[in-house]
Amino acid sequence: MANKLFVGSLAWSATDDDLAKFFSGVGTVVSAKVIVDRDTNRSKGFGFVEMSSDAEAQAAIDKLNGQDLNGRPVAVSEARPQAPRA
Repeated sequence: MANKLFVGSLAWSATDDDLAKFFSGVGTVVSAKVIVDRDTNRSKGFGFVEMSSDAEAQAAIDKLNGQDLNGRPVAVSEARPQAPRA
């Protein structure tokens, strides 16, 4: 298992700091990034969090998947590599 996580169903108001604080309860957060549209600078509703170990990443999935962040239940799963663009 990789220690990078995909976080979906984010509230539009969620920030990088919100993600980092949310995940810091289960382990050490290496990075937290909400993905934003480069034209509108608005959140796309998902982000990525990198934990310091595989065990912490698994704990985050187990404990935080379906939990509320900024009023919305988030979906936490292992991040998959980006598919090549055609």
